[in-house]
Amino acid sequence: MLQRYWFGDVDEEGCRAAGTDPAELARRAATLRTSMETYVPIDWEVARDCGVVRTRAEYVDLLRAVCIARAREKIAISYQARDVELLQMVRMLDELDNVINLLSERAAEWYQVTTPSFSRKYRSLPAKKMLDLVRRGARGGLSDVAGEIERLTGTRSRLMREVSARADEVLPNTSALIGGLVAARLLSRAGAFGAREDAGERHPGPRLGRALFHLRAGTPPPKHGIIFQHRRVHNAPREVRGRVARVLAAKLAIAARLDYYRGEAVPEFIRDAQARIDEAGVAA
Repeated sequence: MLQRYWFGDVDEEGCRAAGTDPAELARRAATLRTSMETYVPIDWEVARDCGVVRTRAEYVDLLRAVCIARAREKIAISYQARDVELLQMVRMLDELDNVINLLSERAAEWYQVTTPSFSRKYRSLPAKKMLDLVRRGARGGLSDVAGEIERLTGTRSRLMREVSARADEVLPNTSALIGGLVAARLLSRAGAFGAREDAGERHPGPRLGRALFHLRAGTPPPKHGIIFQHRRVHNAPREVRGRVARVLAAKLAIAARLDYYRGEAVPEFIRDAQARIDEAGVAA
């Protein structure tokens, strides 16, 4: 009976070595599929008899090199996944938000020092109007800082549109239910689709659930989580808001699986899900 191992093939006639190049052996190992009912554990001496190694230490060193080569290959494949760039885009968007908010607060505090009458006005102004007021009224370094904040704000707006468009491609069903931007943030909170497949989590459902709701013990209600950003939840009457959140979350869990396994929009599901969510938002 032929037994295939990472270093060669073994049968009644002996062993045929597959070489000693770790990269080639790693690619070979990736193709191996063995039933545990027919698997026969092998000792390192068989690899020695094949001429692959001379000592047990060489066997261990070669096996380690093969494992490292295989790990590097899987990491490279993982980073080529279509959702990985979207995750980085969302994280950059979040960092831009943090930087813009912090710089805007500092600029307002700086401007307040030079213009005391500004203290009562700026807190009630929208951020864009407040920043425009600072830029027009400030001089020197503060004016330059305000201009840079405006440019960062423009960069953020362009990136936000790009994130939404990319989410429509990567998460077509999820985006159809909650919009591209919220879908992208949901993916960022849950993590990449295939990130934990080797750990037995072959679909994004469990991580999606943790991202949708505040599931830690002791967290006060309402437990709407990230989907509260969607208009269907935060615009729903208070008495049905929890029901809308639960129905939306259930449909999003299905949408995420469709996006993961099919990778394309399913119009029938989207129509049914939209109708069910709308029905849940009608107050009794």
